[in-house]
Amino acid sequence: MIYVTGDTHGDLNRFKDPALKKLGKGDILIICGDFGFIWDNSRKEKAALKKLCEKNYTIAFLDGCHENFDILDQFPVSEWNGGTIQRISNNIIHLMRGQVYEIEGKKIFTFGGGHSQDYDFRRDSPNWWERERPSHEEIIGAIDNLEAHSNAVDYVITHEPPASLKDCLGVDVLQRLEVHAFFEDIIKVCDFRKWFFGKCHIDKHIPIKFYAVFNDIYQLK
Repeated sequence: MIYVTGDTHGDLNRFKDPALKKLGKGDILIICGDFGFIWDNSRKEKAALKKLCEKNYTIAFLDGCHENFDILDQFPVSEWNGGTIQRISNNIIHLMRGQVYEIEGKKIFTFGGGHSQDYDFRRDSPNWWERERPSHEEIIGAIDNLEAHSNAVDYVITHEPPASLKDCLGVDVLQRLEVHAFFEDIIKVCDFRKWFFGKCHIDKHIPIKFYAVFNDIYQLK
């Protein structure tokens, strides 16, 4: 089975949710960005990753706005279920931007990254990376991948929400990025069943197809 939840921000307690106890070998938990366990290579972080490696299901995360891209970029890229990933460990993988994965007969499009809400405070610190913002080349690659699948997928999973949903979410899009325009194009030209995103840290269904997800855990049926 495939499940989706929101940002974990390096919090091991999120993996103690009773709903996750039923996950087993072959199951996949997708995290909508800000995984947070690839941050400083500290002993505490390595111990936390070791505990996650003991899970008997796959943890698959999108990158968000609070990842250490200097560390993340060091992991090797490989193929997995029709798309490219970075393998962190035997059961932890990074789902890369603009990929379409075919899992259990379902097509899943992923696109991480975005714009930090605390950008004004972090931009001059060592804890902000330009790589959080999707590049033009990544967007072009995503367009090509979607076209290769006839612009039809079952699920779209991103970190950022489509900008057109901001009124429904009660949040402001502080800075318009090229990726925001790209997401609006996806809404217009792509056929998809549901769209999940994690950045807003709320759990809210926006009829008919959109889901802001944080603590909730959805099964992709």
